[in-house]
This record gives sequence, C-alpha cells and structure tokens, in this order.
Amino acid sequence: MAEAPSFFASVYALVAQIPPGFVASYGQLARMLGAPRAARQVGWAMRRCPDELPWQRVIREDGTIAGGEYAPLRRAMLEAKRLGKLIVAHCEDNSLLRGGYIHDGAYARAHGHRGICSESEWRPIQRDLELVRETGCGYHVCHISTKESVALIRKAKAEGLNVTCETGPHYLLLDDSCLQEDGRFKMNPPLRDKADREALLEGLADGTIDMIATDHAPHSAEEKGGGLEKSAMGIVGLETAFPLLYTYLVKPGVISFARLMELLHDAPCRRFGIAPATGFTVFDLNRTYPIDPAEFLSMGRATPFAGWSVQGRCLLTAMEGRAVWYDKTLLEGEDAE
Repeated sequence: MAEAPSFFASVYALVAQIPPGFVASYGQLARMLGAPRAARQVGWAMRRCPDELPWQRVIREDGTIAGGEYAPLRRAMLEAKRLGKLIVAHCEDNSLLRGGYIHDGAYARAHGHRGICSESEWRPIQRDLELVRETGCGYHVCHISTKESVALIRKAKAEGLNVTCETGPHYLLLDDSCLQEDGRFKMNPPLRDKADREALLEGLADGTIDMIATDHAPHSAEEKGGGLEKSAMGIVGLETAFPLLYTYLVKPGVISFARLMELLHDAPCRRFGIAPATGFTVFDLNRTYPIDPAEFLSMGRATPFAGWSVQGRCLLTAMEGRAVWYDKTLLEGEDAE
C-alpha cells in the first residue's frame, strides 16, 4: 500500500471502511473523495484492488461487481515468483474485440470488415506490466504485433523489469496492405499496419524483442476456406520460418545470421530453461525455391507466403545421433552408385 499512488491509497482507505452489507459505486467513492469527476480513476484503482480489501462491496454504475479483477493475476504472479517460474501471456482484451477478425485499419474500412483494435493487445500488456512492477514476477509476452506493445516493453526493460517478448515472422514481413480475401491471411493477433511492422523491426534491432516464434496453428482446408470473416484464426509456420527470415532479414542485412540464431534458438532456451537439444538441422543456404504448401509435412497448408521465393532449403534433421527426417534427394548420388 505504501508504494501505491496517493489517489489509489485514498480509494483503498475508503473501501476498507465500507461496512458489511453495504456497497458503494465508483461515483459515490469519487464524491466521498471530493473529486466527483474521478469515477473513471476510481475504477482503475479498483481493478488493482489488493486482495485483503472488501472489493466485493464496490459496484460499477451498472450494478455489477467492480473490484478485484486483477487479484487472480496478482496472486498468480506472486506464486510464480515464489516458484521461480514465468507468467507467459497471450495478451488480448476480449471486451475490445467487438466482433473483429482483422486489424482495424485501412483494409478493414475499405472492404467492410470488422476490425480488431491495437488497444486490445497493448492495454492488457500495460496492465500486466503494472503488476510486474508490483510483484517482481518474471513475465513473457507472446506474439506481439503493435507499435504500442513494443514501446511498453522497451520502457519496462529500461526500468529493469524481468520482461521478455516474442513476435512472429508474419508480423515482421507482412502488414494489412498485404491482405487478400483469403483465410490464409487470418491469424490472431492480426496483421497490423506498416507503422506497427516497422516498430517490430526496430524492436528486433535494439533488443526489445527477444525471440521469434511461429505461433504454428495448423487447420484443415475447410476451416481456412471461409475467407477473412469465416475462417479459423491461425496459419502454419514451422516449415517456412527459417527460410523466410534468412531470405528477407539476414540476406538484406536487416539482422545478422548470429542474431537470427539468437532469436529462434538461443534466447528461448535460456528464457524457458530448455536444455540445448542433442540434435541439429542442415540447411542448404544456396538453394532457392518457391514456398509450395503442397510440399509441407504438416497437414495444415494455410500460409500467406505461398509462392514466395526463399533461400535456405532444409535437408536433414537429426536427434540423438540419427536422422529423423531428410530430403530424399540427398540419397540420389548413392542410388546412382
């Protein structure tokens, strides 16, 4: 309590005095504080109301229970800290989705689609970071896609908070100007606008973004056949991530090859305590080919990168001293002999 802003402390002092059997509204608390126009700020304080206070005795103006929304997450963070574990968050405020299914940007407006606002992602990150400051918990944000998210995490890191994050290949290489009326372009979070993509690239360059993850989500052709509105969320990425990132980030000099390995392998292993695998993968970095979903081993074939020319063909994957997959063309020489 001593570390809370003075306004929050005043709100909590009033809440502590609410007797059993009585309730107060945001507006009533604001008036009791001598700040009748501060009902919204009272609401923000109540969402962070400490567990020990009788937050169930405060109601919103619509009559629903107001306080304590953050209490379960605060308890989870404190327990995670005690156990030396991370909170790993898919940040999405469902109340801000409003039926959207692609980014709330120029494409959505031009084609009559319902959009998902950027705030639905960055607002929960902002909330969680407040709790990280309070609890000292280790925290990781999955697949960030907005410039605001990058800025919030950059600031948190500058403060010394134990925070990491990731983004996906598609958010680095595509934006909503690339959208087509096809389920292959629908994922969650959605492809944002150019400014967001540029902010993500800046985040890679300055270390704000720690990792790249595919968010691999295989769906059947039927599930992805309903266009942007009706298709399931998610695309496949395991078989395209390395060649895409090598071709369009490493080859042009956006990031180094060593940085790509850090993003895809080294940083995730460190952050999540994953022992380095006793295996390896062999790529032919000189081989150029078009991405063809028909060649995927995954049963999911939905990718917005179909037809893209990439460099870096996977030839072999080995684990524990044996090949678990290999390109059969590797044996052509032996067969000929």
